[in-house]
Amino acid sequence: MGAVTSAMAAKFAFFPPTPPSYGVTRDDVTGKLRMTGVSVKENVDVLSLPTKRGNEIVALYVKNPVAALTVLYSHGNAADLGQMYELFSELSVHLRVNLMGYDYSGYGRSTGKPSEQNTYHDIEAAYRCLVEKYGVKEEDVILYGQSVGSGPTLDLATRLPRLRAVVLHSPILSGLRVMYPVKRTYWFDIYKNIDKIPYVTCPVLVIHGTADDVVDWSHGKKLWELCKEKYEPLWIKGGNHCDLELYPQYIRHLKKFISAIEKAPHLRNKPVLNGDQPENPRTSTDFREKSRSSTDQREKSRPSTDQRERPRLSTDRREKSRASIEKREKSQKSVDFPEKVSNGTDQPEKGRNSIDRFGGIMRSRLCNIDCFRPPATGV
Repeated sequence: MGAVTSAMAAKFAFFPPTPPSYGVTRDDVTGKLRMTGVSVKENVDVLSLPTKRGNEIVALYVKNPVAALTVLYSHGNAADLGQMYELFSELSVHLRVNLMGYDYSGYGRSTGKPSEQNTYHDIEAAYRCLVEKYGVKEEDVILYGQSVGSGPTLDLATRLPRLRAVVLHSPILSGLRVMYPVKRTYWFDIYKNIDKIPYVTCPVLVIHGTADDVVDWSHGKKLWELCKEKYEPLWIKGGNHCDLELYPQYIRHLKKFISAIEKAPHLRNKPVLNGDQPENPRTSTDFREKSRSSTDQREKSRPSTDQRERPRLSTDRREKSRASIEKREKSQKSVDFPEKVSNGTDQPEKGRNSIDRFGGIMRSRLCNIDCFRPPATGV
């Protein structure tokens, strides 16, 4: 029964656009890769990245000359890079960041098949590229996960103790919890974000629509409650699963968040201290483990310390020096940001010209993405 349910969860979680919305060619003169089906931008690098599972994934790196921070964006489950291309370009401009987006194995022109395990190796390959090719420091990286992309985002975040920040956009508590209101975490579940979020020690921004009919708003609220360093969340009144970019407060709140963490000097050289985080944080959920009580039932949102799995190789190559990231120096406040709930539940209001322009562009680009909705032919 568990194996059947797990297979159902996987099918529900992954359905890449068919056919892909873009192609990839190599320029005969420069030898560089180019995407077809999208506008050519000189500040965009198209990359083919090998993963440790033997797949080749396609990635985009959008450069902003004034950027101090870099966003690593994991998109939703029913989109590919061609559909996200304009959004990535606009986010880079409005947030003044470099941005890398990538297609999961089996998505777009990436090889292989989509699976939970593959997405973990996919984001690791993208992060490794940022560090090795572009010289990006861990403390200057913001991980952004949308919908199912919150899975690989939080998995990597638990293994990067100096990470600058995390953004969770319409995130899921776990794959099984999207389909059923279960109160326990089972071994066959996928993307057990509810169990990983307590191990993320950087500031976390959660964005969710109150009218989300795909991943209920309660997912975002619960993850926010379990965050160690909460940033003021954005609950968009009337927002659904795939339209949050259309609301003016979306880009306005993101800009506020980026500005806040840029001005937080204590995050640049955050000490990594020994503490009570388990040495072996959980990794993939492809391996069997006994059912255990979920953090849904924990009164104090305290992470369980039982049944840890062996970790994968750390992407920052500090296997022997992997220190706990749970405790902070008592003399230092762990949260420098407001924890009150944002008034983002107000009805959409008219923003400044740049924000209106952003919403207009996104409205024309994103309406054809059926995030997380299975094809009409069935699962």
